[in-house]
Amino acid sequence: MEEDKKLLDDKPLVEDDTEELEDPEVVLDCVPREAEQKAGLGSSCPGIEQSKDKQKLRLTAQEKMQASLLRRDLRHLDQLHEEKDLFIQKTRGELRACRRRMELLVKQQESVAAEMAAERAANNMAAMGRLEAALQRLCSELENERDLQARMTAVLQQSESALWQIEVQEGQLEDARKSAQEEAAAARRGLQERAAKQLHREMGASRKAERNRLLRARRCVHLQKELGLRQQKLVEEAQKNHRKALRFLKVSLGKIREQEQKEELETREHMRRRMDAVLALKNSISANRETLRKFQAWGQAKTELAEQKAQAEKKAILAQGGDAFKHLCHQRRRQELEAQNRAFEEEQKHRKQEIVSRLLKEEAVEDRRRPRPEPPRPTGQRSIRDRTWSYVTTFCDGQSTEAPPCCPLPDVPGQRPGPAQEQIKENRPRSYQSSPLLTAISSESVQGDGSSLGGEEDTLAWPEIPGLWKEDYKPFQVAKEDVDRKPVGGTKMDKDILARTVQRLRSGLIHKQVASGREFRGCPFNSKPKFIHFKDFDVGKVYKKKITLINATYTINYCKLVGVEESLQDFVHVDFDPPGPLSAGMSCEVLVTFKPMINKDLEGNVSFLAQTGRFSVPLKCSTKKCSLSLDKELIDFGSYTVGETAIRTITLTNTGGLGTKFRFLLASESCKMDTSQSALKLSSIFMYEDKSFYDKITTSFSEHQTEGNESSPTDVPSQKESGKLDVKEQEEGHPIESEGVNLTTIMTIPPNEEQMEFSLGEITEGDIGPFSSIKVPIIFTPIVPGTVYNSFKVMFKNQQCPTLYFKVVGVAIDVPVWVPKPNVDLKICMYDRLYQDSILVHTRSKAALRLKFEVCKELRGHMELLPETGYIQALSSYSVQLKFLPRHSLPEDAGKYFDKETRVLEAPMTIRVADQIKPVGFTVHAVVTTSDLELSPTRLDFGYCTIYEAIRTQISLCNHSLLPQEFGFVGLPKFVDIQPNDGFGTILPLETLQLDVIFQPTKAKEYNFELICKSEINRCFKLACRAVGVYPPLELSHYQIKFAATSLYDTSVATLYVINSHQSMNSLTHSVPRIGSEDAFPVGPTSFEFLLPPDSPITISPLVGTVWPGKRCLVRVAFRPVLPSELIHQEAFQALSRKADIKSSLKETATQRKDQRRPSFSMLRLQNQDRLLQASASQPPELQKEDLASSSQEYQSAQASLTRSFQGKFDKFVVPCVVASGDTKDRKGTEMLSFSPHNTLYLELWCPAVAPSIVVTSDKGKTVINFGDIAAGHRGIKKVSIQNISPEDLNLEYSMLNPDGPFVLLNPTMRLPSGETQVLDLSFSPRESILAQETLDIITKKGTLSLALMGTGVASTITCSIEGDVLNMGYVIARESVSLGFKLQNNSLLPIKFSMQLDSLSSRSRDQHRLPQFLASPDQRTEVVGTQNYSGQSVFSVVPAKGIMEPGKAQDFTVTFSPDHESLYFSDRLQVVLFEKKVSHCILLKGAAREHMMFVEGGDPLDVPVESLTMIPAFDLEHREEAEELKPILVTLDYAQLDPDTQAPPATRELQVGCIRTTQLSAKKTVEFSMDNIVALQHKGFTVEPSKGSVERGQTKAISISWMPPIDFDPDHPLMASALLQLRGDVKETYKVLFVAQVVTGP
Repeated sequence: MEEDKKLLDDKPLVEDDTEELEDPEVVLDCVPREAEQKAGLGSSCPGIEQSKDKQKLRLTAQEKMQASLLRRDLRHLDQLHEEKDLFIQKTRGELRACRRRMELLVKQQESVAAEMAAERAANNMAAMGRLEAALQRLCSELENERDLQARMTAVLQQSESALWQIEVQEGQLEDARKSAQEEAAAARRGLQERAAKQLHREMGASRKAERNRLLRARRCVHLQKELGLRQQKLVEEAQKNHRKALRFLKVSLGKIREQEQKEELETREHMRRRMDAVLALKNSISANRETLRKFQAWGQAKTELAEQKAQAEKKAILAQGGDAFKHLCHQRRRQELEAQNRAFEEEQKHRKQEIVSRLLKEEAVEDRRRPRPEPPRPTGQRSIRDRTWSYVTTFCDGQSTEAPPCCPLPDVPGQRPGPAQEQIKENRPRSYQSSPLLTAISSESVQGDGSSLGGEEDTLAWPEIPGLWKEDYKPFQVAKEDVDRKPVGGTKMDKDILARTVQRLRSGLIHKQVASGREFRGCPFNSKPKFIHFKDFDVGKVYKKKITLINATYTINYCKLVGVEESLQDFVHVDFDPPGPLSAGMSCEVLVTFKPMINKDLEGNVSFLAQTGRFSVPLKCSTKKCSLSLDKELIDFGSYTVGETAIRTITLTNTGGLGTKFRFLLASESCKMDTSQSALKLSSIFMYEDKSFYDKITTSFSEHQTEGNESSPTDVPSQKESGKLDVKEQEEGHPIESEGVNLTTIMTIPPNEEQMEFSLGEITEGDIGPFSSIKVPIIFTPIVPGTVYNSFKVMFKNQQCPTLYFKVVGVAIDVPVWVPKPNVDLKICMYDRLYQDSILVHTRSKAALRLKFEVCKELRGHMELLPETGYIQALSSYSVQLKFLPRHSLPEDAGKYFDKETRVLEAPMTIRVADQIKPVGFTVHAVVTTSDLELSPTRLDFGYCTIYEAIRTQISLCNHSLLPQEFGFVGLPKFVDIQPNDGFGTILPLETLQLDVIFQPTKAKEYNFELICKSEINRCFKLACRAVGVYPPLELSHYQIKFAATSLYDTSVATLYVINSHQSMNSLTHSVPRIGSEDAFPVGPTSFEFLLPPDSPITISPLVGTVWPGKRCLVRVAFRPVLPSELIHQEAFQALSRKADIKSSLKETATQRKDQRRPSFSMLRLQNQDRLLQASASQPPELQKEDLASSSQEYQSAQASLTRSFQGKFDKFVVPCVVASGDTKDRKGTEMLSFSPHNTLYLELWCPAVAPSIVVTSDKGKTVINFGDIAAGHRGIKKVSIQNISPEDLNLEYSMLNPDGPFVLLNPTMRLPSGETQVLDLSFSPRESILAQETLDIITKKGTLSLALMGTGVASTITCSIEGDVLNMGYVIARESVSLGFKLQNNSLLPIKFSMQLDSLSSRSRDQHRLPQFLASPDQRTEVVGTQNYSGQSVFSVVPAKGIMEPGKAQDFTVTFSPDHESLYFSDRLQVVLFEKKVSHCILLKGAAREHMMFVEGGDPLDVPVESLTMIPAFDLEHREEAEELKPILVTLDYAQLDPDTQAPPATRELQVGCIRTTQLSAKKTVEFSMDNIVALQHKGFTVEPSKGSVERGQTKAISISWMPPIDFDPDHPLMASALLQLRGDVKETYKVLFVAQVVTGP
């Protein structure tokens, strides 16, 4: 029955297919007509064209077009024939299937009819009805199939007729087809003929081009020969000219040397005199220091004398009885006034001097412009400074007529300089004016000069040391050991104090620089160059170098020069003009001047101070040194025949800045450097270190720069550049000796009796200059055959240069036959491969010689020389063939000639010459390697593999050879594939390649096969393989699913089917599921289970299921990419750490600003380090220990930022699907089905994840919209901004929210352009206290953005501290006020907005037209608003009237009662309104007011609680007392007599007497009360306690009244009595108390 239903279900599909297949007939109706017309044209064309071809040889354009149209129609007709044929085949197949179904339906009818007969016999009416219905259904199905068969037959006939028409048309066009084919063949033959002609022409052109090329090559060879001859002639002429120029150069250099020697001697003498002047100046400075000390002692004595004088004056004034303090004040003021006058006069005098000096300067300038006679020398008394100058001049020899160069003559302000001084200044040498001695004078010497000048004007009244200032005084010379040698910079304590002071000052100048939250660390300025190096300097010369300081900080910085180190202050001067503020990247220049005074290496730093700290630039000054080396230590001449001569050169190089003398000698010789043979007489040239020609040029250049007036010396050319020039000259082939080397031509080799094989050339000794080199030739003249060794050494005049050694070796041979290539290299050879080479043999003999070629006996089985014997003609060459075929036994056979580790073969070959004892030998070198390729593993086992999958296994192919080899896997079976390159390629030496072997079985069986790998030399390497093919019982409709690009947190869904097609166990008709060659899988329900990998974004539903035979199960696969939580946590922690760093930096800057008092810069640095260590120690553990929840703000912010910056990701997942026999419903409890691992199916998933097209930009990108707590009945609105970050516009759709839910989207937008942002308004309106959650999906064609909506509806609940909701304010004096407080507690989770409303203020306007309450009955009175003030103001007021109560907090309220007249019925109602809608509490406010301070409470009410509308007129106090009446108080007592046998307790009532607390002044502060007629009351059974008493202010006292029925009491009549109650306070009041008592028998 199920099969019948399936057939019926498939019926509409067949009809649809039939309708679709009928469409081509429409085309067939129109095409054949066109084809017939074209066929007619084609059939008529041949006869006509035959006659026209005789006249015209070419086809016209119209005929070509007709031919092309005919070919197109033929192709179209063939296509129609194929389509119609295919349609007919399909239709016939469907017709056969329809007939089979009809036969099946007929059989089913027969079986049903038989069953009906059986059931009719059994009288089973129920089964009869079911069978009749089935029979009717089968009949209807049979009729439908017959109709379908008829339609399909008609369609088939129509299709066959159409096919016949097409075949007829094809027959009509057969002639046209044949003619078209003949034309195409003729066209092809024409093309071939033209191609052959073109090839012939091109070959002729190529032969002509080859001849032209050979002609050009011959011409080039001829031209090269001519150019070589011409070049050789030019070289010979250049060598001759060079030798001539060299002789003239040596003579010129000798003259220059003599002149430089004289200048050097004069310079040294001049330096000696200058040094003596400096020493004299130092002595003068020490003398000035002593003078300063004496002046200081004189000042101290003068100060002490003034103090003693002041003390004496003070004592005298005190002795006379005067006011010493007043006298001293007057005296000080007078002294200050005199000091001010003197200062003013000095200032005026100074200004006059400035004006005079300016005038004198202008006159002097005018005098210099015009010529004038020489003025006479000034006469008169000389000052101390003049005497000092004269002393220095006398000390220096030859300087009597000129001013000393140590310092200039001073210009005294206010005194015009004399002509002699001007002349001295003008005649002073410019080199002296720029001398560093001008700046070498310390500050102490300057101060000493000032003191001495001042001492000339002032005369001591009594000298401290007699005779010190006399003209004939001669200073006492103290011995050097007795002089107090105080350091130039002061004592150590002075230096420490100065350093601390400078550090304290600089600590306030140095600031940290922070830009964009980053603090600058490091050197604030970069120096270019990084260090200052004065290399190879000369004493007395001036060197200058400029450096550039570049601001490397983030913002503006400053730079200030600190100075150089103390050891460099006498030699280095730094000129630096502070540039002011420098922006980042800007630079400034610094000029460093170095004038060496001593020949010594110096090192130090130039220190600068920037705003961010101190930095320094290294400074190094190095003297000239020699650095000598040889380019080689061993010279190997090789083999030369006796009588030949070979020349090699060795190069001696000096890379230092100092030259020296050298001499080449044999290592066995001992020699002293003799300068007597030199052409130059250098008597004192070695007093200092040697000076080269390069140094002389530098010295003359420096001196030339210092000759001009006030001109600064320029930089000397760098030594690196000169070195580069020397190297360049060496490369160009020019001799170095022409510029920097003075060479001698004296041979130093001593004469020997025996001639030596090795000899030196002409250049054996001489001078080598700085940065130069010398090439010395070594000549080898072999005399005796054999190996010759010898050693040479190079000695130098400079003792600091070590002796250099080198060796020379050569071989002398005397053989007429030789091999020009003694080493034959066969490179790398493989075993079992033949290698050949040709060996050339030469002879010097003038006769023919017989040669015999021999191979060593160890290698005769592997190597061969052919021919073995031969004759070489006179003075000619002979060629012999070498054959090498290495066998695998070569390592054992070769023995010592083969190295097994390196695989190197060194085979000696011998050539024996007739009549010659010594044979000629040569060596054959080869590296022998194997040709093996190794496959690993040696055996492959693929295991079990289903026919729906492929197994990939890696194998390794290793090349053990030293040569690359080509390989390929041949003869592969169809079910095996090898990649890459289909198993073909080239493997490099000793390389290992990884290859993938892919096995995909076609049916279930056991596979055993071999893979064959062949190399290029046809060697085969086999790999055995084994596998088992599996045909699983289930199959998947898709084994690979490629998801579309899915946005983060979006979902892509794909569907597939798990199919069970196993319905029969007949293996003859079809393949049955089995594992290899095992038994077939049973037919029945089959279960499956998908095993998902952990932490994968894949969801499969259902994971487990059962499929019945012939059925299929739908499986849904969902892919939802998400960001890993670890990555989100990491991003959140980084954000938290950045925030913590910013906070710590802000704290540090704040503390640095507050901390203004620091002891030193080092303390500041230590404090900052401590803070950083504390911050780094405290922050990371907190961040590491903090566990971020997925709902936290940091987590969601990090998730949003990562989602926005997501770059895309592609993952592949392979999900196994295990298969088991049976139904999952049949298992018992948790029993697992027996899944077979071999029947496992595999589903491959391609999962590309991309960034979402729409992102949330508001609230840091959070997709969770939390409305928080919203009060029930209220509405909260959230705005969510979404942005389209895709490059195209998107149409938006929204998912449906719950219509009855609290969430509503207020402004849906249907389109969002690219890059724009849209704001969505979402509202949350809870109706009750609920926790609501919904999801709003924003759907686009590129993905879905899900917004999680959350909100909590909270009911606003508050509690009041007033019990019973009644607040009684008590009694108050009229026109006074009293306040009471209460609390409201907010017990909800959200803040509550409240307002306090009084009914008297809110409902008065609505109630003004109602009936007055005093006219209504007591039962109808519902109003709570009682008596109000006459003034119109509210009796009660509440503070605060409105506000907001925070969650869990309490709010205090104050109620104030302020009556303006007396009444006992003040009342009002206070309503607590929440959110201006809901009334939470109603509090009844009550109060009473009295004119006086006493009151009585209790009793039964006798009047209404509403006052009359008329106001009671106010009386005077006296009239009021007179008019005062008794106030009644009714007290009703009910005695309950429930049981006549037992006595009941007495009936009791109370009256409260109170005294009101008031602020008014009153004589009485208490209230006294008393009640009369007590005895009469007692007779009637009343008891009153107490009957009198007093009440304090603010207190009340109860009067207890009890009643027991007396004996004579009549129960039918109530008992009545009265008494007067008097109250005495500020006034007297009397109350009449009426007692009414009765007996009550019931409740």
